[in-house]
Amino acid sequence: MGKKYFYLLIAIILLKGGYAQTLNLMPWPTEIKIGEGQFVVDKTLKIGVEGNPDKRFHPNLVRFIQQLSKRTTIPFDRDSVLISPVDASMVIKISRPGIVKLGEDESYTLKIDSNKILITSQTELGAMHCLQTLLQLLERDKDSFYFQRLEINDKPRFAWRGLMIDGCRHFIPVEVIKRNIDAMAMVKLNVLHWHLSEDQGFRVESKAYPKLYLMGSNGEYYTQEQIKDVITYANERGIRVMPEFDIPGHATAWMVGYPELASASGSYKVEKFFGVFDPTIDPTKKETYRFFEKLFKEMSHLFPDEYMHIGGDENNGVQWNKNPNIQEFMKKNGIKSNHELQAYFNLKILEILKKNGKKMIGWDEIFQPTLPNSIVIHSWRGREAMEDAAKKGYQSILSNGYYIDLFKHASEHYLNDPLPKDSKLSPVEQSRILGGEATMWAELVNAENIDSRIWPRTAAIAERFWSPGDINDVDDMYRRLDVVNIRLEEAGIEHIKCREAMMRRLCNGSNIEPLKILLDASEPLKGYKRHGSKPYTTEYPLSRPVDAALSDAPEVVRFRLLFNDYKKTKNKESYSQMLDLLEKWVNNQASFNSLAANNTALKEVVTLSDNLMELASITRKLLIQINSGIRIDDIEGDMLKIQINRLKTPVAEMELPLSTLTLDMINLLKDGNKME
Repeated sequence: MGKKYFYLLIAIILLKGGYAQTLNLMPWPTEIKIGEGQFVVDKTLKIGVEGNPDKRFHPNLVRFIQQLSKRTTIPFDRDSVLISPVDASMVIKISRPGIVKLGEDESYTLKIDSNKILITSQTELGAMHCLQTLLQLLERDKDSFYFQRLEINDKPRFAWRGLMIDGCRHFIPVEVIKRNIDAMAMVKLNVLHWHLSEDQGFRVESKAYPKLYLMGSNGEYYTQEQIKDVITYANERGIRVMPEFDIPGHATAWMVGYPELASASGSYKVEKFFGVFDPTIDPTKKETYRFFEKLFKEMSHLFPDEYMHIGGDENNGVQWNKNPNIQEFMKKNGIKSNHELQAYFNLKILEILKKNGKKMIGWDEIFQPTLPNSIVIHSWRGREAMEDAAKKGYQSILSNGYYIDLFKHASEHYLNDPLPKDSKLSPVEQSRILGGEATMWAELVNAENIDSRIWPRTAAIAERFWSPGDINDVDDMYRRLDVVNIRLEEAGIEHIKCREAMMRRLCNGSNIEPLKILLDASEPLKGYKRHGSKPYTTEYPLSRPVDAALSDAPEVVRFRLLFNDYKKTKNKESYSQMLDLLEKWVNNQASFNSLAANNTALKEVVTLSDNLMELASITRKLLIQINSGIRIDDIEGDMLKIQINRLKTPVAEMELPLSTLTLDMINLLKDGNKME
């Protein structure tokens, strides 16, 4: 589907019940044709399944019926709803059982007529995706619940569509992992990359080497029964679970119980700080590989996925450089650098994994000429590194640009394409780009706030992995993401619930509105700036105002969309809503100061509240001038920019994104108020 067709489609207005609606699908389908009329959903709905799906399909269909029942308030009885396809009003045709593996067919077609719904797919995985699409299509008016008449042909753009959750730097309990799996299924992601070993903890029960988790986890780990349960849970939802055991660096926790693995003698303890540390596994000892033979045999049986991630990143080489035995080994074997020594180690590990039926995947650092192109490169360094690997015959996935722990805007992730239109790769090289993963590193998240850091931005990333590359309208993405944000609660995600609970705790009561207004207009510092502001450790409770602020300040996103609409259309309603928002921010200062007056937990953001009031006042004046066509000269504009830059100064590790829009307004007025 071309970009021109997409924009025409998005502009279609479906007039029902006296108000306008547009489709709120995410990810957006490959092809969609909208017709006239509706399929009304009522108690007469009957569903029939034809074909030979895997047994996982039935529980997914039951969940669909339960969700549809909740959405419509109709008490569907699944025993009476599920009937023979001959008499059904909704027929699902599935050709064969699917396998949850890379490259399996996940396509589907959906045809909705006024009296019939037909879903067709090669495997039940495609039909499961279609059920999620169907739930997103449910609409209502004053008389009924209904599905718009349409036809959809849909398939994923990339086969590898993942979310990495770091369960090490802060331990993330099983119930959190499970609810995120449900959310992944909702937006058609299909790989849970589970980061399970790190300097701050080894998180898997090992019966072969029990001291790994007994001594290296501070008592926070996943039992093998829990892991099996998560794998079964994910498999039922069409999601692979790939483990990561990070070696040879980032391995301090391994050495607490097994110091003989280390490249330097001494005792070790689980690390509580974050960063790159010296402890590194010794690649020159035969005992090292005997250890991994036994461990990876155990872990290969525990994790059935064909891929195993070995990490391989950020080995600083300090212990290797200082160890005379390692230096002698390198000299004797003609190994000229630590880079080559790590390649030697990786080849040994690769042999062990192959023996256990696994394929190796690792971060950019494992990309070395001596390793066969059967390995997969996971690129954190960027598209250039990934493309270089593809040119040399290696498959790869992209995570650079999808680091959701860095508090970047959803739009930045959304416009980051693993295979942009201007890619210089040949068709064969392009086929080696398998997809990508959003990465949730856990330095600044815990079980309470992780959902608000993953979602809803990862839904936008999921669209980038699934939908055609020319589906890239940012404003429309934010419009649909706002709807998805609420739907995520239905999947069990607690991003709204936990955030409000955090604010109630900060406010020492239920009157959170002044704090919520402030935080809905504020964002945490981007990139690694928060890390540089103080030496965070695993002991930090992550319960300050900044920990309840969102990467995309929701009210500023709303303001920006209104402003974009106003610039194009001079829409009076958009103008009025912007003024209301600015007025709310101005007036909030007094309410917040009153709330914070005797509350030491809020003291650090009083200045931020003052700055928001001043910034909103300036922005309101500029908006009125834009509406009136009043120009400002260069001197006045430059003076205003000095004020804005002062108000942009971070406070309590937060900043005010409205400042960027205010600077845009100044430039508009200096340019003679030229509208788009």
